Amino acid sequence: MSERLRLMAVHAHPDDESSKGAATMARYVNEGAEVLVVTLTGGERGSILNPAMDRPEIRENIAEVRRKEMEEARRILGVRQVFVGFIDSGLPEGDPPPPLPEGCFALQPLEVAAEPVVRLVREFRPHVMITYDEQGGYPHPDHIMCHKVSVEAFEAAADPERYPGTGEPWQTSKLYYHVSFPLERFEAIAKVLSDRGMENPYADWMKRLEKRDTRRWEITTRVECGEYFEVRDRALLAHATQIDPNSFWFAVPNDIQREAWPTEDYHLARSFVDTELPEDDLFAGIRDKV
Repeated sequence: MSERLRLMAVHAHPDDESSKGAATMARYVNEGAEVLVVTLTGGERGSILNPAMDRPEIRENIAEVRRKEMEEARRILGVRQVFVGFIDSGLPEGDPPPPLPEGCFALQPLEVAAEPVVRLVREFRPHVMITYDEQGGYPHPDHIMCHKVSVEAFEAAADPERYPGTGEPWQTSKLYYHVSFPLERFEAIAKVLSDRGMENPYADWMKRLEKRDTRRWEITTRVECGEYFEVRDRALLAHATQIDPNSFWFAVPNDIQREAWPTEDYHLARSFVDTELPEDDLFAGIRDKV
């Protein structure tokens, strides 16, 4: 019997897995791959972004509520999921921003934060890992730390001399960064909307993207997953404290999104297998070996 393909997605908070790469994961689960979502914090300091959920009993029990939301999203996507157990750092706001809370995830020594992820890599033995770029996708301290932890775990898990006592070494074949909101995607959607005589709800967002001074990662890999956009949306809506059903996420119908941009996009950051770019499969160069 052939071995099942295995994908590990490392995220900072519950709900990140549903806003980044959810349709990709749903596709690979449907094709028979094993998918593990690693959630580094519990989202304890996250704001309630859906006004309908902003109630005292929810604010007082936000950690428990977010765990239940994650379980429902996990069920919808068909993935496995594990909480690592670090405490959300929150998003400091102000000029200058206040210091991060003592003991939070972003202030952990790298070796402390990476050790449980190395252990999970050695237990799950993924062929592919996906995570955020060095700027975290956006500069939330937990997302930036998630990048550092993911890269450390990817590199260290294969070295038998590092992190002793966390299992047998395992070399993951490929590491990808999400390219979640490329300007080209919004331009393609805007064109389809214009062709249909419809207003572009992303116009202001596109102006902000054009002005951003962060690195724009090359899209090396486009995974066709348009038929799973509805699954993605259901997983997003499961995170009811974080996702307003009247928000940006659902501003354009999925049929238009499929016509304009039916992929989720990635940058291949590390690879130990031969593959030709551009790719249309995270497991390119791996399938024949598994």
